[in-house]
Order: sequence, then C-alpha cells, then structure tokens
Amino acid sequence: MSDDDKRQGTRKGPLERRQDEPAPSVRQKSGRGEVDAFLSKVAAIRPSAAGEGRGRLIFALDATASRQPTWDQAMQIQAEMFEQAGSLGGLDVQLVFYRGFGECKASKWQSEAKGLLRAMTAVTCLAGRTQIGRVLKHALGETRKKKVNALIFVGDAVEEPLDELGHQAGELGLHGLPCFLFHEGRDALARQAFEQIARLSGGACCSFDPSSPQQLRDLLAAVAVYAAGGRKALADFSERRGGVVPQLTHQVR
Repeated sequence: MSDDDKRQGTRKGPLERRQDEPAPSVRQKSGRGEVDAFLSKVAAIRPSAAGEGRGRLIFALDATASRQPTWDQAMQIQAEMFEQAGSLGGLDVQLVFYRGFGECKASKWQSEAKGLLRAMTAVTCLAGRTQIGRVLKHALGETRKKKVNALIFVGDAVEEPLDELGHQAGELGLHGLPCFLFHEGRDALARQAFEQIARLSGGACCSFDPSSPQQLRDLLAAVAVYAAGGRKALADFSERRGGVVPQLTHQVR
C-alpha cells in the first residue's frame, strides 16, 4: 500500500457508510428536525435585491476529460444567458473550472458573451478528480467581497466527502447565494449529492440530456434570469419557456 493509500484509508467516500453507522433511514429521521431548522433559518434571510442593477453569476463547470462534449455545448449557448438577462439590468459572469491534477481557476468577471466565450475557448478538458469543494469555497469568497446572485455548476460526478460539501453549501445559503446544479448522466450518488448541495444553499438541482442542447440552453438562461431579476423574473420566464425550466423553478424557495 502506498503512503497516499494509507492516508486515504480511513477517509469515507462521499456517500459511503461504515459498518457501525446507523442505516441511512435512521440517520435521516434523527437529523430531519435539525436540517429543517437550518433550512428555515436560510429561508428567513432576505433575498438580495436582484433586478436593481447588474446581476452577478458564477458559471462553474467540471472540465475533466469526460466533460468535453458538454463544455463545447456550453460554449455555443452561453450567449443566451446575457441575452435573457439584458432586459432585467444586465449580467456579469465569472467562469470557474477545474481539471487535471489539482487545477482550479477563475476568469475575470465578464460583462458580455464574447468575453466569456474567449475564456472558455482557451480551456481544454483534462482527466482528473472533482474539486467541487474548491468551487464552493471560491464562490463564498467572491460573494463576501461583492454580492453574487447565483452559482451555476454543471457536472456528472462527485468524488469528495459530502459532509464537507454540505457545510460549504450551507454557508453559501446563509450568505444568500443559491447553487443551481445541473447533473449530466445517471450516476445516482452524484445526483443525491447535487440535490443536497442545492437544498442546503437554497438553490435547485436538475438533470439534463446532453443529446438535447435546448435543455441546457433553457436551464442556463433561467438561472441568468434569476440572477438578474430574482424569483419573479424566473417565474415569468418559466411560464413563457416551459419545457424543463419548471423543474428548476418550483425548487427555488
């Protein structure tokens, strides 16, 4: 066994359960009241005044090897985020991505589609492990400096301890920064993790079909509308657009 394996040996995976731990159903029942109390606290926080000035959105993507097709899709359709937010005061977007061996980077804030496209075309997907925790930590730092209205994350896997991700998501919820997670693929454990991050941050989680670019276009545009105009603007957009957008809208408190 390598030194690295020894260090990792006692560490639980995202949704792994030790032999001596109670069954998930028991833990869920005993902790439900505590979780509900926490979520009530998050829900009581006054939402940011979206619609007054430009919205701010962090657009985060998993750029590991399996993600190249969806990355290419996102490059082609990202302009609609700016277009839909334009009539609501505009949108500033920051690209965040991780890939390879511990690489996690953020672009400058972009105020138009062509700037974001330049940042995205400079990135090639590389094999590596997920670094969602670093994305959430970065988002918290950004919103502490200047209010961020929403975080988008697009990915297909989770390879990090869920307890830590949940704690970070809860901090984002307390700061009024909801996470909108879009899950590609059929990994049930990743889906469960994404749903918990969304719930704890006050955001939403939705699956999309990578063979249908229109789904991803609609979902990204919906979050851009929320970031620029708030819940009312999102509800109006959902009513007009239909399709998969209501799946996201009804989750946002």
